[in-house]
Amino acid sequence: MLTVLWYIVIGALVGALARLVVPGKNPIGVLLTILVGVAGAIVGGVIASALGAGDVIAFVLAIVIAAIGVALLTGARGGRSGGRWAGWRGRRGVM
Repeated sequence: MLTVLWYIVIGALVGALARLVVPGKNPIGVLLTILVGVAGAIVGGVIASALGAGDVIAFVLAIVIAAIGVALLTGARGGRSGGRWAGWRGRRGVM
């Protein structure tokens, strides 16, 4: 049970940090960003546990999965969602 609480704390921190790192207007709210981070951290921890990984690897995988989930939903990858790199294609004329 304590491990799940740690994953919740990790996910909340990743979600909150994502709101600080990604500039401009985000397509989802603060609470949803934090919840996605928490869900990603729990999923990462469950995957690591199923693979029989140690505590350190589970911690790292929880952070990575949470960060990927938050990045995908906040539009940090660019594209039509208006993320950080959205204007890059327009200036270069590449479709």
